[in-house]
Amino acid sequence: MCLAIPVIVKKIEGDKGLVDIGGVCKEISFIFIPEVKEGDWILIHTGFGLNIISEKDALETIDLLKEAYGLETISES
Repeated sequence: MCLAIPVIVKKIEGDKGLVDIGGVCKEISFIFIPEVKEGDWILIHTGFGLNIISEKDALETIDLLKEAYGLETISES
């Protein structure tokens, strides 16, 4: 099973950049979504941005992940 995680884009440098995953910054590739902008919510999998999603969808998915894994908080900052 594969799981794409919603994250917010913090910084873009060419086709790479930083995203916030629950308060942790990680460098990923934006090669599949060159139109991405800082502040966009995206889905990532294995270090690659897959597609841009709405903030509403991202936050709903985060809530579902928290519920499924019994987590009390995941930062959306």
